[in-house]
Amino acid sequence: MSTTMRAKLQVSMVQEHMGWVDPTTGAKPEKSMETLTMHAVCKSTGYEADGLDEDNTFAKYSPGATLAINIANPALFGKFKPGDKFYVDFTPAEK
Repeated sequence: MSTTMRAKLQVSMVQEHMGWVDPTTGAKPEKSMETLTMHAVCKSTGYEADGLDEDNTFAKYSPGATLAINIANPALFGKFKPGDKFYVDFTPAEK
């Protein structure tokens, strides 16, 4: 299968979700999930005179995108920071 589309997204926010506190044990809540909010890249300042920049190229063809992902895998907690950029490839999945 080949990629149908590639987007370049930037992390705009990472929201931590904490588990419930058990009032009978007084156990401290633990992180249960992170929600990543991402948006399509664009560069508002600092372009060269010709306007060429990889972010500018992606913004031209994918001018608007928002993606929210809930991560519950503790091994991935803290791996994503606001400002980080990622390529997201859209490849058809089997039906």
